[in-house]
Amino acid sequence: MQRIWAFIVVVLLTVPSTASQAATPLVDVGWIKANGQAPGVVVLDLRNKLGKGSKEIYLKGHIPGAVHSDYLKDGWRTKVDGVPGQLPPVANLESLIGGLGIGNDSHVVLVAGGVSALDMGSATRVYWTFKVLGHDQVSILDGGYKAYAADLANPVEKGWNTPKAAVFKARFRPEMVADRADVQAAMAKGVPLIDMRPPAQYSGQKSHPAAKRAGTIPGAVNVPESRMTVDGGRFVGGGQVAELLQAVGVSGEGESIAFCNTGHWASLGWFAESEIRGNKQVKLYDGSMVEWSAREELPIEVKGKAN
Repeated sequence: MQRIWAFIVVVLLTVPSTASQAATPLVDVGWIKANGQAPGVVVLDLRNKLGKGSKEIYLKGHIPGAVHSDYLKDGWRTKVDGVPGQLPPVANLESLIGGLGIGNDSHVVLVAGGVSALDMGSATRVYWTFKVLGHDQVSILDGGYKAYAADLANPVEKGWNTPKAAVFKARFRPEMVADRADVQAAMAKGVPLIDMRPPAQYSGQKSHPAAKRAGTIPGAVNVPESRMTVDGGRFVGGGQVAELLQAVGVSGEGESIAFCNTGHWASLGWFAESEIRGNKQVKLYDGSMVEWSAREELPIEVKGKAN
């Protein structure tokens, strides 16, 4: 009998808990309720004005134990060579992440507002950032805070949680980030370029305020970012992602590059294709159309005409 109990103890000590197992791209509200305050789990509330959120909204109510960082204000993106919304220097991100109590062993669960695809882009962009920094223990709460708050029985905490600073060291993955030279090479090879912007921007009828020219990269196909979620913040499934890609002639396998204006909407496309569909050869073009349109030597396509 003693040997049996000894064996059971060894098994319990060697089998990881639910919270410490390999992170899945999406977790649901049930997972958060069961594991949100488990050792090693950091719930990161990213709510910001894209989803009608803010620090003040967080203070009025959040998932118990969650720490807050405003996606738009706290340094997750920065201006590089005149292009807004770009990936900051690695050292800056290490400091930001460590200051939120996130170390290399932390399982980070990202929480956006959950009110729209635009808002959920806050979570997918930060998710992509963690992956680029070599941190795989990261997930997104499917449906965002809206899904959590839908059940009034779910506990809500008020006030500010001050995290204990941790040490976070990046292992940068340059292969996940596309630049304009990568896009030019992709054009030459016929690699799919997926424009995640609204149709009016894709066609050239409208453009981002910071873009120098309207239109898209020649040969790009359009899958609007709004197609990536339903009911505001719930992501579509892998089958629907495949259908959306196939509808514009993209197999969903092999190399592809997602882009938008400054890499926010593109992160939704990257997440859907890479993490939901499972194609690990998709890249995100961070500079996107704001950078591309500023380079006069680079072609632009407007309703079938290049200029």
